[in-house]
Amino acid sequence: MLAKAYLDFRTRLDQEGAVLTYCGFVSESVLTALGETLKRKMAESDTDANTMKRVFSVFIEQVQNIIRYSGERLQKQATPPGMGGGLIMVGTEGDQYFVVCANFIAEDRVERLRGRLEHLLTLDKDAIRVYYREKLREPPEDDSLGATVGLIEIARRSSRPLQYDFHPTPDGKSSFFCLKAYI
Repeated sequence: MLAKAYLDFRTRLDQEGAVLTYCGFVSESVLTALGETLKRKMAESDTDANTMKRVFSVFIEQVQNIIRYSGERLQKQATPPGMGGGLIMVGTEGDQYFVVCANFIAEDRVERLRGRLEHLLTLDKDAIRVYYREKLREPPEDDSLGATVGLIEIARRSSRPLQYDFHPTPDGKSSFFCLKAYI
């Protein structure tokens, strides 16, 4: 029974095109290890260098967002940021790669994040480049743990518009946030 349940889970991941999956807490060292695994897997699949670079860049940005902003934390007071909990999946769909990351976020952060994502969806590739350059010249936002350009960088590298969704938790205190980028 146990083996069958996990075989079914593995089969579902294969059907979804999974190349790499991870669920749990992520630190910078875990990110490095997952990144090396992803690079090797793409190299063995004869992925061209430009695609590898774009997939890897989106992967890094997405996982760093989990480390920095996930509502599920270990080492809350650690500097640099401790570990954030989340789910990571890199896969293929047709001839494209995709990177999906998901994590819990506080409910009071949902509308601001939704606004940023909706704004990015209104921009074409040229406008995203301009917006990126503008944001680089500005100081980081007060609650930012980076340069405030991670989502813009993901949109720049994506070949299709970003997909995202929020699912509120029953207690109403947080939502499960999911972001998918195609490369």
